[in-house]
Amino acid sequence: MREYLTSDDICNQISMNRSVFKGTIMLAEGNTDLRLYSKFTEPDKVRIIPAHSKSNVIKAVNKMVRREDGRTIGIVDRDLDDLKEMTVSPPLFYTEHRDMEMMLITSSALDDVLTEYGDTERLDRFQRQIGKVRDVIIQAAYPVGLLMYLSYLRGYNLNFKDLDFRSFIDRRTLGIDIQKMVREVISNTLGSELSSKNVARDLQMQMDSKTDSHMIARGHDTVSILLIGLKENFGSYNANAINDGTLGGALRLAYDFNDFENTSLYNQSKKWAESRGIALWKVNRI
Repeated sequence: MREYLTSDDICNQISMNRSVFKGTIMLAEGNTDLRLYSKFTEPDKVRIIPAHSKSNVIKAVNKMVRREDGRTIGIVDRDLDDLKEMTVSPPLFYTEHRDMEMMLITSSALDDVLTEYGDTERLDRFQRQIGKVRDVIIQAAYPVGLLMYLSYLRGYNLNFKDLDFRSFIDRRTLGIDIQKMVREVISNTLGSELSSKNVARDLQMQMDSKTDSHMIARGHDTVSILLIGLKENFGSYNANAINDGTLGGALRLAYDFNDFENTSLYNQSKKWAESRGIALWKVNRI
């Protein structure tokens, strides 16, 4: 049913909340975003509602602004909006990097997860021979993220859901085979007759001109590549039982206020809320 929810449905939900709750309402894209941001808000002062899409968040917040509700904000993934020359303005705020998961990957949460699920000797050997895990997995996810932009730019309408990362990620180095990746994405797209060779050539040209991998890599892809590393390369025995969902959950649990406090998302939204005298983030120093 979630896919049928509209921004009007979300606005109606906010209005019903307003009859009993006068605090700040935050709209997030989904339930995983809710789980993360709820760690840093006071439940009696801030309610978080999952809107189940970026579009719903943006449209609903804008509608609430027009209704002169000054206590509704939204947080959305930055995605590829910078490349598309798109932006949002308060009370809408972007994640620090491309999405919420990339906020986690670029924080100390990744170090904690590697301590929990990594084998010390195998992890040290990997990082000596290949490189820092964070850098390696982001660099491997970067071409996938950039291909999504290329698909938007060229109108390819490629399908990136449920990709088999094991078909194009080297299990020893976690390096990406771009040709295999492009073929996997095209074969994953029903009815596509694109030439993988031509698309890969076009992608390489984009990679030569757009090099900010931290802003282009998608968090979901990066977590999938990290999972391969933990299961096939540098993980300890307890890494065998984890999947994408549990790994994402472990990263969210490890992400703390010190990490969040250093983001532009936190500082910009905090400044905006304080200027209007409304509650938003709690101070959580332990």
